[in-house]
Amino acid sequence: MTRILTRIPARIACGAAACALMIVGGVATGRGQSAERKYVPVTDAMLQKPDPGDWLAWRRTLDGWGYSPLNQINRTNVARLKMAWTRGLIGPGNQEGTPLVHDGVMFIPNPGDNIQAVDATTGDLIWEYRRKLPEGVRPKTNRTLAMWGDFILNSSSDNFVYALDARTGALAWETKVLDATKRAPTSGGPIVANGKLITGRQCQPDAGRDSCVVTAHDAKTGKELWRFHTIPGPGEPGYESWGDVPMEQRWHVGTWMVPSYDAELNLVYIGTSVTIPAPKFTLGGNDKQHLYHNCTLAINADTGKIVWYYQHIVDHWDLDHPFERLLVDTVVAPRASEVRWINPRVRAGERRKVITGIPGKTGVVYTLDRQTGEFLWARPTVMQNVISNIDGATGKVVVNPEVLFTKINEEKFVCPGSSGGKNWPAGAYSPLTNAMYMPMQNMCMTATTTVDSRDPSKVYGINMKQEFSIGADKVGTVWSISAETGQTLWKHEQRAGMLSLVATGGGLVFGGDSNGRFKALDDKTGAVLWEAIVGSPASGYPISFSAGGKQYIAAIVGPSLEANSTRGLTPELKTGNGPNIFVFALP
Repeated sequence: MTRILTRIPARIACGAAACALMIVGGVATGRGQSAERKYVPVTDAMLQKPDPGDWLAWRRTLDGWGYSPLNQINRTNVARLKMAWTRGLIGPGNQEGTPLVHDGVMFIPNPGDNIQAVDATTGDLIWEYRRKLPEGVRPKTNRTLAMWGDFILNSSSDNFVYALDARTGALAWETKVLDATKRAPTSGGPIVANGKLITGRQCQPDAGRDSCVVTAHDAKTGKELWRFHTIPGPGEPGYESWGDVPMEQRWHVGTWMVPSYDAELNLVYIGTSVTIPAPKFTLGGNDKQHLYHNCTLAINADTGKIVWYYQHIVDHWDLDHPFERLLVDTVVAPRASEVRWINPRVRAGERRKVITGIPGKTGVVYTLDRQTGEFLWARPTVMQNVISNIDGATGKVVVNPEVLFTKINEEKFVCPGSSGGKNWPAGAYSPLTNAMYMPMQNMCMTATTTVDSRDPSKVYGINMKQEFSIGADKVGTVWSISAETGQTLWKHEQRAGMLSLVATGGGLVFGGDSNGRFKALDDKTGAVLWEAIVGSPASGYPISFSAGGKQYIAAIVGPSLEANSTRGLTPELKTGNGPNIFVFALP
């Protein structure tokens, strides 16, 4: 069902008095505009090669890099960085958003369906949209928005996708994806791939095949174009991989996070989560694959058909793999001294189109050919004991039998823990160094099974007590790893847990932690060159943008489940939880 609201004006100018629009499904209010703003519609070409000063998508570019080419702020002057402005954000809820910036306007996602447009140089409010949700619908985490044409696009807590007029915040169209009662919101957010709005779904805790979908909608009209089910149905490839589990008890293969897109190959890449329950002895058997959980999926953007998949691990411990996928063109020359698993067919020095990074909580770097899905190489980083081997020739992952569950109330020491390793805080890639920068945690867990039957009310079916990795006393770590060789270039470790990162053309990696610190690291050495106290966990995805010839760094702070989990191991670190955005620039 699509509703297109044709009565919305193409633009609105507000004088000294505030102006307000009452709209279907929410309220947009605009204030303080002395003159009408010019707005250049966002095209597919702009999304695929954005202006250096803009940040138009989750990781700026659709290849997932989290990289800004801006270099006004660099190693030599970053120590002079000062706060330019700050603004309180809308709560309650986990504040894990990504600000988008275009033409000097910043669009900020807040928990639920609260969106603000502000002047990117001052923080002054331009408009605000607050969606009215049905009774009983819980506001979702809102990690990103998408931009296309004149629209700001989002997926809602009540299972719609919708478009707002970027100039006014007025609702332009909305399309129902699922019934509002289905617990299958999109915690990540959308991208636009060649005019198609692509979204995945969280689908937890009891959502089955009908709700665990990736969808494409026409970004202009909201018309649904296709939907792909991450749990195969009868007669589809992968259906038998669940054994004798009834279809109505196959739950929660979610695509929690944001896809990547290769326009040349016309492929959407998205990762999937674990099943509910997680221990497979309760779900058809420890010997089953349970497709397509913990996979990278390559989906044709025009048809919604799967082109290839790769399964990173069969999970039993809530170690899911839905995180960012980096699309990189690089020489492939893995060093056996650090890269444990290598495809014997790899010819060292050949240049390949790869999909790389750390897609899951295990902290293992996987590098695949992104056209075919062929396994190229993989290596561990933080302590892990769940993978005993990966067959280099086939890419098949062998699970360590010593940590498999076979009964209720069984206890195992598992590394990493369910908080990671790697988690939803995103890493970054810099073409200047051909390196990825990954925020991770030195954490394991004692996991105890709580079910021996399928019960979605028990969610994952395990109790998880987070602990330090053996020998560690610092939770947070950033790893710099060569995309060409797989070698560790440097590591930064600290007591507080690390959160999301952004790399810049100035040779810097910016990121914050669970202790309310935001800092800049040298991308070649990992040395801390600048640090600011922001008072709350740096819970959002930091960005860099320019406006009026000036480069800025922006970071959202506030409540975060990942920060709470890491702080459990560092009780001496006390910080606030106030939702704010901080924007920094050179004086």
